[in-house]
Amino acid sequence: METIANDIEIIKIQAVSNYKVISMNLEGITHEESMIFPNGDANCMNWILGHMIYIRNAFLNILGEESVWDNEKFSAYDRGEIPLNRKDELINFEELKSYLKDSQNKLESAFNKLEKIDHENVNDLAILSFHEAYHSGQIGYLRRILGKPGVIK
Repeated sequence: METIANDIEIIKIQAVSNYKVISMNLEGITHEESMIFPNGDANCMNWILGHMIYIRNAFLNILGEESVWDNEKFSAYDRGEIPLNRKDELINFEELKSYLKDSQNKLESAFNKLEKIDHENVNDLAILSFHEAYHSGQIGYLRRILGKPGVIK
């Protein structure tokens, strides 16, 4: 039983830590700034955040929770999409941040109710945690590219 509790605690700590870092890096970013595509083609912060939320829905679903949005409606944020080609479909940055907060609340609630992680889900949860950390770092770099000071000291 101790091992199961530790597995849940590790994934929960990763999700909470990622959320804190992401939130700190989003502070002071306007919608207009979130829509800047560095070098004219690199993914903008708006898409990266929306993509993270899109993938968080899979995380939530594995934990038995409902998605925070309809993935079909927000398909511009799906993996493999080219954000520059779908920039008119990207939503307001403040709304995205609200979805992020909603997803975090749902994740933490799911973790608090979770008694065990099914063995077949361990790999997926580990990959989804890594995915979020990867994109969290991108948001930190984009913040600096936008001329904002770094927030992780």
